[in-house]
Amino acid sequence: MSVINLGQSNSLVNQYVSEIRDASLQKDRLRFRKNIERCGQILAYEISKTLTYSHKKITTPLGIASVPVLSDQPVLGAILRAGIVLHHGMLEFFDQADNAFVSAYRKHAVDGSFEIALEYLSCPSLQDRIFILADPMLATGQSMVKTLQEIFLSGKPLHTHLACVIAAQPGIDRIMQNIPDVTIWTCAIDKELDANAYIVPGLGDAGDLSFGLKIQH
Repeated sequence: MSVINLGQSNSLVNQYVSEIRDASLQKDRLRFRKNIERCGQILAYEISKTLTYSHKKITTPLGIASVPVLSDQPVLGAILRAGIVLHHGMLEFFDQADNAFVSAYRKHAVDGSFEIALEYLSCPSLQDRIFILADPMLATGQSMVKTLQEIFLSGKPLHTHLACVIAAQPGIDRIMQNIPDVTIWTCAIDKELDANAYIVPGLGDAGDLSFGLKIQH
C-alpha cells in the first residue's frame, strides 16, 4: 500500500483545499462544489500518470502523429452522497470510463455509536481492471473498508486507487490493516478525529456542504 499526499508539494490543489476548509467560504455552495470538482480533476490527472498507455497513429491535416493513449479505461466509483462531486471531477478527465455507485453511510444508534450501512450498489465487473473509488473524506475508514469488501464481489481489480480530498491518519491506518493492496491519493492528511469521528481540522460534512443539511443521522 502507498499513500500519495498531493498537498505536500506546492500546487493549486492547496489553494482549492484552503477554500474548501474555510468556514466563511463554505457558505457559497457552488464554490465549494467547484473546488471539490477541481480536486477530483487534479487527482484524476495524477492517477493517470500511473496507468498503461499504447501508441496510436493519428492522421492530422499534415501527416501522421504517434500519440500515447490509455490502453484501457478505468472504472470510476463514488460513495454516495458526498462522493458525487469528487467523482464528477474525475469523470471530466476519464470521460469514457465505466462507473460504479454505492450507498454507504453511518447508521447511528441512540448511544451515539454507529455502524456502516450499505443499501445500494451498481457496478460493472471489476475483474482485472483499474478501479478508482472517490470519497472526499477518509475519516475512520470504516465505510471505505466495507464498501471495498462488498464491491470486490464484482471482481478483483488489477489495482485499486482511493481518491479523497482530506484523509485522517486513523482512516489510512484502518485501510492499511484491512485492505493493504491499494493506493491512497489525497490532497491533505489530518492527524485526528473528534469524539464524533469527524476529521480535525477537516472541513465539516462534505455531503451537507455540497447538497444541504439532511435530517437523517
